[in-house]
Order: sequence, then structure tokens, then C-alpha cells
Amino acid sequence: MDVKADVHVAPSKSATVGEASALWLGSNKSKVERATHVDYAGHVDRFICPSIGRVKLSALSRPMVRAFEDKLGETCSEAMVKKVLTTLGTLVADAQERGLVARNVVHDLIRSRKGKKNHEKRQKAKLKVGVDIPTPEEVGAILEAAKTVCKGRFRPIFVVAAFTGLRASELRGLRWEDVDLNRNELHVRQRADRFRAIGRPKSQAGERTVPFGQFVANTVKEWKLRCPKSELGLVFPNGKGNEEDLVNIVKRGLIPSGIEAKLVKDGTAKYTGMHVFRHFYASWCIDRNLPPKVVQEQLGHSSITITFDRYGHLFPRGDDAKEIDAAELRVVGIPI
Repeated sequence: MDVKADVHVAPSKSATVGEASALWLGSNKSKVERATHVDYAGHVDRFICPSIGRVKLSALSRPMVRAFEDKLGETCSEAMVKKVLTTLGTLVADAQERGLVARNVVHDLIRSRKGKKNHEKRQKAKLKVGVDIPTPEEVGAILEAAKTVCKGRFRPIFVVAAFTGLRASELRGLRWEDVDLNRNELHVRQRADRFRAIGRPKSQAGERTVPFGQFVANTVKEWKLRCPKSELGLVFPNGKGNEEDLVNIVKRGLIPSGIEAKLVKDGTAKYTGMHVFRHFYASWCIDRNLPPKVVQEQLGHSSITITFDRYGHLFPRGDDAKEIDAAELRVVGIPI
């Protein structure tokens, strides 16, 4: 019956999970970004193969996958467990396309959990202002504190991040030729990944034009006078003119600035990732009553669904230069 229903592959024709992993990693190496492939390989080498690498795909069952998941949960965070399980499901799907296994028991398990549980997770995952998203006052405090941290070296990138919403990779890949100080807008055309490799934005929607106000323009003009020389033409290079390392920005710039601003939680800086400026920018745009579609486009989201999933709970006119200027100045405490 299983054979007729096309849900059975003979054990002799079924590869092991380890063999399927090798095939999958080999075939997608040139199809995904380097960082993504490194993550996949890490999931396979550190977690999947040591535990179930010798198991035949035809013998892999939902209870076995659940046991593997539970074992992961003993040493890994919930986020990592989810990532590894997704990787496992993807490589089994690849094996299914190759005819090495008839059913994807990993996807069956994941699908069975959809519904109320996922809805509750989404509700709990809502970003909160003052917790996940810094308030205008907190952003202003960080920018003020950044004036003295590392002689103000990282303040310009924080200013641009807060008032344009660029991803950290986009900021690190931003070139002077993509900054138009006559029209007060910048063009996102490339980014620097975590290996400092320059490439195109993550999606077509990532290539965009973002306006900014006079406060940002003045900050960028001042920074241009002391910016390290860069043969790559980068706006925010490291001291040698090459792509700046994200860890360096956070550890030497953001965290010390947060501590200096007295934004501390559990003995360390309250905000420890550049993404907080992007979250702030999204909430700031929403607070300015920009239409959802405009917010999506300025953030570079590939779908309005992404925008609503992350920031929909924050939503309650048009966009003009004077309004942007006034909104920026309110955050940094400059009298209007």
C-alpha cells in the first residue's frame, strides 16, 4: 500500500541523514550566501550528523525527530533549536526531491504544530517600545553619549542608522557616491556581510532610496571631513579604509555609549545590537503617520506582511522635508 501511494522508499535505496546532508550542502553552496551556507554547515556538523547522521532517511520518524529536538533543547537556545530543525527539514526536502525518501517527517511535525501555539508565540514576540525598541529619549541619550565614546567615531553611523533605518550590513557597505547631500537622500545599492564581503542587498526591495533631514545631512558632512580614507569609497570604513566589522561597532561604540547614557539592564547596556536603531526608525515612521506601504519601502522589506508582522501593532500624511527635520531635532534635543 505504501509503495502504491508513493510514500515508501526501499531501505536499500534510502540514503542516511548524513549522506543527504552532504548532497544538500554540496548542491546549495553556490545558490545561497556564504554566511547562510556556513550556518547550514554548522547545524549539520555540530548537531545533526553527530546525533542522527547514520539514520536511514526511510527510518526517520516523527518521534525520532521529536527526540532529537528535545536533546537539542538541553544545550541550545529555543532560537537555535528552531534553526537546526528548519535546516533538517530543508535537507530532507532536498532528499525527497532526489527520490531518496518519500515523506518529509520533519515538515509533517512542524505543520502539526501550526495554529494556536504559533499564534501565541507571535503575540509574545511583539516588539515593545522601551524594551525592544528604544524610545526617542533613549536614542537621543545614546547619540549624546556617543560624542565622547571613541572620540565620537561611531556617532555618525548611529545617527544615520536611527534616522534612515538601514540594516547594519547596508550601513557598512554604504558608499559616498550613494549619498546625495543635495537632495538629502541615500541610495542602498550594496551591503557588507559578516565576512566583510561586498554584495547586493538581500532582496530586490532592499535596493531603495531613503530620505533624511538636515540634522543627518549636517552630521554626515562633518563626518566626511574626518572619515578615514577608503579606496572602496565607504562612508563608514574601519581605520584602514576597509569594511568595518559589526562586532567592533557594537563592542567599542554602541555598548559603551549605552552605558555612558545610563541605559543599563542587569549590569550591562540595555541595547546591544544595531538592529535597535532599525526598530526605532520603524516606530518613528509609524509615529509620524506614514502610510504602511511607505514604511515598508523605506525599511526595504520584500513584503508588506513582514512590516505588519513586526510593527503592525504600532500602527494607529504625507512626508515632507520640514517634518523630517523637526522630528529629528526633537529626538536629539535641539530647540526647533
